[in-house]
Amino acid sequence: MRQALTYLGIGVITLLAACKPDPEVVTPVSSDSQKWLDVTVPPGFPEIVYPTDNRPTEERVELGRLLFHDVRLSRDQSISCATCHIQEHAFAEPKAVSEGVDGTAGFRNSPSLANIAWHPRLFMDGGVPTLELQVLAPFDNHAEFDASITEVSDELRHDETLNRLAQKAYGREFDPYVMTRALAAFERTLISGNSKWDRYLNGNARALSDEEKAGMDLFFSPRTQCSTCHSDVLMTDFSFRNIGLYSDYADEGRQRVTTFEEDNGKFKVPSLRNVALTAPYMHDGSVESLQSVVAHYNGGGEDHPAKDSLIEPLNLSLTEQAQLVAFLEALTDETFVTNLDFAMQP
Repeated sequence: MRQALTYLGIGVITLLAACKPDPEVVTPVSSDSQKWLDVTVPPGFPEIVYPTDNRPTEERVELGRLLFHDVRLSRDQSISCATCHIQEHAFAEPKAVSEGVDGTAGFRNSPSLANIAWHPRLFMDGGVPTLELQVLAPFDNHAEFDASITEVSDELRHDETLNRLAQKAYGREFDPYVMTRALAAFERTLISGNSKWDRYLNGNARALSDEEKAGMDLFFSPRTQCSTCHSDVLMTDFSFRNIGLYSDYADEGRQRVTTFEEDNGKFKVPSLRNVALTAPYMHDGSVESLQSVVAHYNGGGEDHPAKDSLIEPLNLSLTEQAQLVAFLEALTDETFVTNLDFAMQP
């Protein structure tokens, strides 16, 4: 019987103790001396619930940004987090599956990190509960960084800039605890909420074209039920669904975590924000365009015992399908993908 976090590896689990602060060694940063970063939340978005030990500060976010773009995190110093999570693609990647060190192919498509601060579970199968824990996974994965996080942190501790920021941010020398918290702190600032659709919701009636409005009406209609799963401003309900992509799934999906047969082929409902920038689609990157995604749902998908009951033929005309695509394209946030605060600055 598989354990819930088997794919993270035993090495990652044993590292959890090393990632906890030791009160006999560490001098904690006083809350009184910390200036919490005021992270702007778009209108209509819920508030972000931060971990008590990792509220954002300027130093924590800056350290996380530097690490996010640092290829020294990988065994052969060839890839970074930003290699597979590219800003102009809404922090996703235009490949079916990502390649790690030595060009080793992974087995899933890299999802967008936009608005990851609100995700209650990470990865497409929901196997990890927090961003701090998620940071450990690429190190343990032979198809990603394939490196020892302790050895990497020991090496990076000699970087004066990183170690200085670690001391300011967390009151300790650079180590795995600092690395996981800082990366998570940065990723929680990757907030997207300024698309044409947002401007329409916030009172600009001219923000959407007639075609985009028609697509929006379809999207939120009982006829398509798109908004049942892609709900509210975050455009996801974070549930796990089998959408009938295959009649036989090579990737078990949520079943890898729960071991329940009824979870076979179920994957986390992705947010549709910036979806026009995140092709190819589905957990394995097997669908190349939004037009093909809409066509899949219009056809009702393949038969599968665990297929969601919502997935059935929609009988949309070609015009209606084009309207849906137009609305999905209106979910692009240009300010998000050009924000220099997220980039590797010279």
